[in-house]
Amino acid sequence: MKALVALSDGTTFEGRSVASSGEILGEMVFNTSMTGYQEILTDPSYAGQLVTMTYPHIGNYGVTPDDDESDRPHVKGLLMRDCCRRPSNWRATHSLAEYLETHGLMGIEAIDTRMLTRRVRIHGVMNAAISTEDLDAESLVNKAQQWRGLEGVDLVREVTCAAAYEVAPEGEARFRVVAYDFGIKRNIVRELVKVGCAVTVVPATTTAEEALALGPDGIFLSNGPGDPRPVTYAIDTALQLAETGKPIFGICLGHEILGIAFGAEIFHLKFGHRGANQPIKDLDSNRILITAENHGWGISSERFPETLEVTRRNLNDGCIEGMRHRDLPIFSIQCHPEASPGPHDSVGLFRHFVELMDKNRN
Repeated sequence: MKALVALSDGTTFEGRSVASSGEILGEMVFNTSMTGYQEILTDPSYAGQLVTMTYPHIGNYGVTPDDDESDRPHVKGLLMRDCCRRPSNWRATHSLAEYLETHGLMGIEAIDTRMLTRRVRIHGVMNAAISTEDLDAESLVNKAQQWRGLEGVDLVREVTCAAAYEVAPEGEARFRVVAYDFGIKRNIVRELVKVGCAVTVVPATTTAEEALALGPDGIFLSNGPGDPRPVTYAIDTALQLAETGKPIFGICLGHEILGIAFGAEIFHLKFGHRGANQPIKDLDSNRILITAENHGWGISSERFPETLEVTRRNLNDGCIEGMRHRDLPIFSIQCHPEASPGPHDSVGLFRHFVELMDKNRN
């Protein structure tokens, strides 16, 4: 089935549908990962977005429920150069096209993903529309231009859990962690459990009082989608929790929320960091690390709060990739140390979190 992709800058691309018909509006972004398409589809941080994969051949190892990062896909549409119809992997239960169809998710192939990616890199993230129904270029471009977009929208409420739930380690639980679900990935919880944490995942709107009533040794602030500025309830809660002196670990959106809570400025990255090959410099060790990332907002270096110290920087654009509080046991990073699949250069930060909790408790 013929499909059309329209960007708000007036550019259009013709392709064909591999699953589900219809019409979708979203924010066009690209991801440079060679693998991990299922994890990308089910990562709540992609809520509201249309994702273009820069690697040309997608779907070759199929999909399996074991690799879902949440209970459903959150990407609004997946764009590819070629979609593999016959996966070859012993773990696969379905092909990518079947998975997309099952979840009513639009997938489009046979488009020039290199040109599309270059448009986004040169002109920045932009609103877009994909359709198998409206194949009139002018009409679809107009729809993309009229869409309000994601800036200023609270997407966290759309992806957070409805009620708290607990995940216990296989062995003895050495620490209790309250993890705020702003769009948490399942592998984050797995990594916390691996280092001996009993994890209580709570909705994003959970108050500081409610979290503290659970008796945590530490607080985890998860990844999540979109603009952090409208998530004011989480920003206020983060500051209240910080004042208790309990260890806090923030990832991605959690990193940005902590930054705003302490007075840092936030800014919209031109085309974001999305992929498994982002180089960052750890300022403590002077080492270069490769990280997996997915975010469109960052913490500005201008008027950076004196109470915070920068610990990491992105080597591509100088973006602040990590920080810690100078006096309190609080730290955060912009990357995904739990990335699966992906580089694990930063996975040791989960152990660092445990060390902070152990020190704080003693």
